[in-house]
Amino acid sequence: MTMHTRSLGTTGPQVSALGLGCMGMTALYGDADPSESIATVHAALEAGVTLLDTGDFYGMGSNELLIGEALRTAPPARREQALTSVKFGALRDPAGNWTGYDGRPAAVRNFAAYSLQRLGVDHIDVYRIARLDPAVPIEETVGAVAELVEQGYVRHIGLSEVGADTIRRAAATAPISDLQIEYSLISRGIEHAVLPTTRELGIAITAYGVLSRGLISGHFSADRQLPATDFRAHAPRFQGENLRHNLSLVEELRKIAEHKGVSVAQIAIAWVLAQGRDIVPLVGARTRERLAESLGALDVTLDAADLAAIERAVPATAAAGDRYPAAQMAHLEP
Repeated sequence: MTMHTRSLGTTGPQVSALGLGCMGMTALYGDADPSESIATVHAALEAGVTLLDTGDFYGMGSNELLIGEALRTAPPARREQALTSVKFGALRDPAGNWTGYDGRPAAVRNFAAYSLQRLGVDHIDVYRIARLDPAVPIEETVGAVAELVEQGYVRHIGLSEVGADTIRRAAATAPISDLQIEYSLISRGIEHAVLPTTRELGIAITAYGVLSRGLISGHFSADRQLPATDFRAHAPRFQGENLRHNLSLVEELRKIAEHKGVSVAQIAIAWVLAQGRDIVPLVGARTRERLAESLGALDVTLDAADLAAIERAVPATAAAGDRYPAAQMAHLEP
C-alpha cells in the first residue's frame, strides 16, 4: 500500500489520499467499542492517513472527545501529522433529536470554542457548517469562520452538502478549501452541477458515504437486524424492496471485484479515487480490520475497461430510495 497525497483545493492543505470519517465511532451506527475506535485512529495515522473528520454534534461532543484522546495518546510524530476536519451547526436536544441548524456568527465562535477544548488542539484545520442555515446568509457564516482563520483558531474553510449557487457565494466571501458531500457509486448527484462548479473554482471534494453506509461494502445482508439507534434502520435505501434492489447491484459489483481479486469495498472506494485527484474519499471504518480493507483500495488500479464494466453494473441512477429520510432530505440543497 502506498499512501499518496492530494490537495484540498487550491487554498487547502495537502492530505492523504484517503481520510478517516470518525462519526460511526460514537454515533448513528449502533454501539461501538471506544478502545477499538482509538486503536483504529492510531492505525490510520500509522498507515499515513492524515485527515480525521468529525462533527461537534456526533454523539453530542463525544466523538470529538474520542478523537482528542486518540491524538493525545498517539506518538508525537503521528499526532503532528493529523489534520482535523470539523463540522458544526447541527442542533440536538437531550433525546438526540435533530432540531435545526445555527450558522449565526456568534454561534460559530461558540461552537469553535467547544470543539477546540474537546479535541485538545489549538486550531482546527478545516471548519465547516454541516448544513446551510436557511435563516442566515452563507456569507455571514463563512465570514465568521474567516475571522477565526485570521485569529489562528482555524486554518481552512470548508463547506458541507450545499449546492452550486451557495458554493459560489461562499467562495466570493472567502477562500474555500473543500466541499464535503456524499459521493459514491450509488450517490452521484454532484456530477451534474456541483462537481463542475467546485472544479471551476479550484475547490476539492471530501467524499463521505463512499460505501453508502456499508450498503455497498459487500458485508451487508438483507436479513441483518438493525437497532433503532442505527441511522440505517430509518434510511430509505435500507428498507424492504429498496434494500433488495440495492443489494442486487452489490452482487453485480462483486463479480467485477472477484475478477480483479479484490473486495467489493475496495473496488467501490477505488472507483471514487478514480474520479479525480480533487476528490478525497472518507472511509468510515470503525475497526482496524475494516480500516485495513479500505486502505487496500489504494493498491487497486481501474483501467477504462474496469470503469466501463462498473458503470454497466451500477449505472448512475440505479439506486433505489433516497439517501436520507424525507425530513433530512429537506435540508439538502439540490
